[in-house]
Amino acid sequence: MSGDAQVSAWRPEVNGIVEVLHAYFPSHAYPSHTHDAWTVLMVDEGVVRYDLDHREHGLAQAQISLLPPNVPHDGRSVRPEGFRKRVLYLAPDQLGEDLVGAAVDRPELVDPVLRRRLHQLHDVLVDGREGFEAESRLRLIEKRLRQHLRRQAIAPPDSRDPGVAGRLREVLDANLPDGITLDEASKLVLAHPTHLVRAFTREYGMPPHRYLTGRRVDLARRYLLEGRPAAEVAGLAGFYDQSHLTRHFRRMLGVSPGRFVRR
Repeated sequence: MSGDAQVSAWRPEVNGIVEVLHAYFPSHAYPSHTHDAWTVLMVDEGVVRYDLDHREHGLAQAQISLLPPNVPHDGRSVRPEGFRKRVLYLAPDQLGEDLVGAAVDRPELVDPVLRRRLHQLHDVLVDGREGFEAESRLRLIEKRLRQHLRRQAIAPPDSRDPGVAGRLREVLDANLPDGITLDEASKLVLAHPTHLVRAFTREYGMPPHRYLTGRRVDLARRYLLEGRPAAEVAGLAGFYDQSHLTRHFRRMLGVSPGRFVRR
């Protein structure tokens, strides 16, 4: 593998799938970020290493990685030639909030049947003409993912009070495009700004500003997949202008907004 990054992303007309991403990254490393969707990841070439909730994991071609919504993770190639991957982003309610803890504990799955079914679904999604088949294959995949997660969920779901960090995340999510100052957030959360930053960083593994930028990039990619031009998307997602969007988009995804959307 060699050359420039290659990315193809689109939103299929399949209920439950919010995005499909096929990509080759010769050198790009994802910074720590979150998604509001379940991430089902297959590596087709190379080996990926990533941190999820402060714990290091590895992903090779025999495995599938299932990353839960709103849990920080990054990603980088183990080998100098980079990696090629295919990703499904599933709506957060497709697998259930009660299974998040099990996915955090054991995100890697070794299941040849599941991998084969994912490969078949990706082929159908690339073709784009067999919506009913795609939905049928997706339901089988979701069922098998739930079976894996429930076997792993030997402990009860985490019932902790989300506390200051959780309340700040809710405030940031509610003010995603327009943004909010730290002082304004501190008044809503009823905590000192310094305590807000420390509590959030300790809980989610990244400072609030990095979380906000990552969520804005996530929002921007949704608008791009709707066919909106990058200049319009920049404002809709909360960036100052198109160059501001491009800088953060390229840092997060390794390509510019213009090269992200499937042609």
